[in-house]
Amino acid sequence: MEYTLNFSVNKRPVEIAVEPHLTLLEVLRDTLGLMGTKEGCGTGDCGACTVLVNGVPVNSCLMLAVEAEGQEVITVEGLATNGDLHPVQRAFIAHGGVQCGFCTPGVLMSSVALLARTPGAQPTEGEIREALSGNLCRCTGYDKIVRAVQAAAEEIEHV
Repeated sequence: MEYTLNFSVNKRPVEIAVEPHLTLLEVLRDTLGLMGTKEGCGTGDCGACTVLVNGVPVNSCLMLAVEAEGQEVITVEGLATNGDLHPVQRAFIAHGGVQCGFCTPGVLMSSVALLARTPGAQPTEGEIREALSGNLCRCTGYDKIVRAVQAAAEEIEHV
């Protein structure tokens, strides 16, 4: 039995038929072709699949797609505007916050959510590390990621 799902992905309305057992991650990747969101563990432990649902970071591997009915979903593909990278994306590149890149989409989404929750503020290192506690990275050691988030916060503050 399929369910007709109406929601918004990256500010575009979507209407698709989905099986009720599919996760949001499966629909984003397999049905909509948005390959930026990664499946790391499939159990909600690594954060590679993090997307924003109504501005809140969510492990898309744990959310059924039907739960997205009427919601606004933003994936890593939705961060850039008219080809211009989001300040967080630019900061990650400038400060070496990207290495293998597998965890990067989820880390970016958690970082964007943190900065949206604290507009005009410079989050502390502790606040950044807490916001990223659901995102596992085996390559960077997090120091460059934290510096990138701090730099993005400064850029956003001065816009």
